[in-house]
Amino acid sequence: MKQLSLALSLLACTTLCAQTPVKEMRLAGPFAVATPAAIDTVDVQGKKFDPATLLDAVDREAAPTATFQGGRAPKLADKTAVGVVSFYVNNSNYRKATLNVKAPKHHQLYIDGEKSNGGEIALTPGHHSLQMKYLVEPNDTDSIALTWKEPVEDLEVTTDERHPFDLHDLFDGRRVSGVSLSANGRYALMNSYTTQRGGSSQWQRTLFDLAAGRELWRHNWEAENVRWMPRTDRLLQDTKEQGIRRLYSVDPLTNERKLVADHLPDGSFVVSPQEDFLIIYKTVDGPKELSDDVFEIVDPDDRQAGHRNRTQLLRYDLATGVCQPLFTARHNVWLSDISNDGKTLLLASSRMRLERRPTTVNTFMLMDLATQRVDTVLCDAEYLDQAWLSPDKRQLLFKGSPEAFDRIGCTLPPDRKPQMMDYQLYLYDLASRRVTPLTRDFDPSVTDVLWHTPTGHIFFLAEVGDRVQLYRLDPNSATPKPQPVEGQQGDVLTAFSLSDHANVVAYVSSKAMEPASAYVMPLDKAGKRSRSKGGPTATCLFNGADLLKDVRMGTCTDWDFLSTRGDTVHGRCYLPADFDPQRKYPLIVYYYGGCSPVSRSFGSPYSPHWWNALGYVAYILQPSGCTGYGQEWSARHVNTAGRGPAEDIIEGTRRFCQEHPYVDSTKVGCMGASYGGFMTQYLQTQTDFFAAAVSHAGISNHASYWGEGYWGYSYSEVSMADSYPWSHPDLYTKQSPLFLADKIHTPLLLLHGTDDTNVPIIESIQLFTALKLLGRPTALVEVKGQNHHITDYKKRERWMWTQMAWMQRWLKGDPSWWDALYPEKHL
Repeated sequence: MKQLSLALSLLACTTLCAQTPVKEMRLAGPFAVATPAAIDTVDVQGKKFDPATLLDAVDREAAPTATFQGGRAPKLADKTAVGVVSFYVNNSNYRKATLNVKAPKHHQLYIDGEKSNGGEIALTPGHHSLQMKYLVEPNDTDSIALTWKEPVEDLEVTTDERHPFDLHDLFDGRRVSGVSLSANGRYALMNSYTTQRGGSSQWQRTLFDLAAGRELWRHNWEAENVRWMPRTDRLLQDTKEQGIRRLYSVDPLTNERKLVADHLPDGSFVVSPQEDFLIIYKTVDGPKELSDDVFEIVDPDDRQAGHRNRTQLLRYDLATGVCQPLFTARHNVWLSDISNDGKTLLLASSRMRLERRPTTVNTFMLMDLATQRVDTVLCDAEYLDQAWLSPDKRQLLFKGSPEAFDRIGCTLPPDRKPQMMDYQLYLYDLASRRVTPLTRDFDPSVTDVLWHTPTGHIFFLAEVGDRVQLYRLDPNSATPKPQPVEGQQGDVLTAFSLSDHANVVAYVSSKAMEPASAYVMPLDKAGKRSRSKGGPTATCLFNGADLLKDVRMGTCTDWDFLSTRGDTVHGRCYLPADFDPQRKYPLIVYYYGGCSPVSRSFGSPYSPHWWNALGYVAYILQPSGCTGYGQEWSARHVNTAGRGPAEDIIEGTRRFCQEHPYVDSTKVGCMGASYGGFMTQYLQTQTDFFAAAVSHAGISNHASYWGEGYWGYSYSEVSMADSYPWSHPDLYTKQSPLFLADKIHTPLLLLHGTDDTNVPIIESIQLFTALKLLGRPTALVEVKGQNHHITDYKKRERWMWTQMAWMQRWLKGDPSWWDALYPEKHL
């Protein structure tokens, strides 16, 4: 018998004593294996056969069929065999433990899918799988015994697949991202992606026959670039064959294909409602510099790649194959909408106007395709973003800010500037030029919009506080009403689709405690939810809850408070799955503090579920200044540079600690990103209440950010409306954390992607430098090659470990994880 000692670094949840054996393991097999016939004495590399290679014949994840309590290695009576024993370890803190392994001579240990060759192995907190394959002969008497060497009293060693929420429960598995309906509502096309541990991902499209209630096929995106035709229940397949781009229409049931377009130019496109032509977006290169190494920046946005390029619209006639430009233009022109009869285009053109707010204005035009005549509807319109044609072509629907159309949709006093990102809807009558504000007295902020021809109603998603819900609006009544759909209770609807010629809605909905699911549901002619005698008629195409079937989840409850300013500030409380009200928990506070509320949507890398699993209570709140709570509330973001939101966060955190005795008020941390990263920095200049803080991509100096970031100057449009560094220097300096750095005493971690073009990394570097000069506890961690968001799988994993290692260091008094990630350096 060969003894093998391995050092394992494991996080934990339950108590085990020193020298405690692993009492129960899962057993797969043993499976019969055979030594290959020896035609030659050696292989092509000159090596003799090694019996250990027989271990490769059995998958380490072979399904267990029994349990094993240790002792003689299970074997077969008359054959050489390979078995697999396995168990799980759950842990909530970084620590080290030594596992002694006693096993047959030929065996292989795996930890989280990686082979272990012995020695000390560092594992992060979470859910870990340990598997050991072993090889036995019929006459072998070897035993299997796994024993913990030193005290590991906080480990949970189990054969139960159910486990606390793990970081990989956030990333891995199949996720749905969108769903679209065929023209007549018979079929649905669902977009999803599957991520494997380690980062490899595969995007997929799945086709459902709703009438038959079955899945027809599932293809990888690379193999099938498809979408729906707008009039018939046929798919449009975009392919390249021998370098030639072709379009085919495909029957979903028979897969019969018909050639629709040949030698199609490159570029995205829109199919006309009558399926007789395409509008193709062609990119036209802008003026080039004489030198690539020395060049002139013409305007602030000229720093961005492709800024000088323009979009040209081409009309491709599907009957003749004739493809020609619709017009010539100096500025970008895009297609906003096509009329249902396919005879009229709604076009929009944008131009920059840096001298005053807003710095970008849009011109909206109608083109008669028969004559190619263009009539301007609105020239240099301010604060309008998107537009749609009514089904009868008599009206236009606009989405814009409260200041659009001379503030006709604004509820604030004339001397107060609203928040530009608090979007409203406006109805514009083409004959009378009369504007009707449709959502003026509607607090939610509008996001995605569709004007549905069969019902004549406007459907849209809107931020309702920290939720996003579906609304419908009859333009004749101008009163938005919630559109009931199954699975919406407490949800965030991230996408929706309506059939062009049927009363059917499809949507993707995420809950606070569940990943996104996809549904399809019929509507009646009034746009309401249809119900049969048996109840709701919604069909679930994909159930996100299945991804967490083996996860022990905590709880999420609303927790609001009435501030001393008389405001109800909304928030949520997340508790661990094994919550004990008699314990004292450290607390993590999260917020955005900018334009948008912190959504209830599942899947943010700032995951309270993961924090719960690591032994923290989480409090998320919606401070003043965010959209979704009405124009007055969102306007508090404007020209305050954090003052009001910071007061809400500090008061809310103190109140939360006072009213929840299970929170250790001396162990409270906070974190945020982007504007929330600025808020994290700023909070530490206003209070010493927090014991640790994490700022990702935060703004430390409003004045420098104003000139650095690609969109920094637009600060003077949204956050600092009509306030500039030269006109309001106090706002840009006295509210900047850099100018208040001497007031920061909280241990502050600064995280930043090196390629951040939104908030350049200098914003973290300069505050880090200041805190170092002041001798304050701080750290700066750069993520190489990442922009404003950390998207690379491995880098994102380490980035998230870094956040929680910092919290473990300062809120739990345990620096071991941080020291493992960032060993002390003597420079």
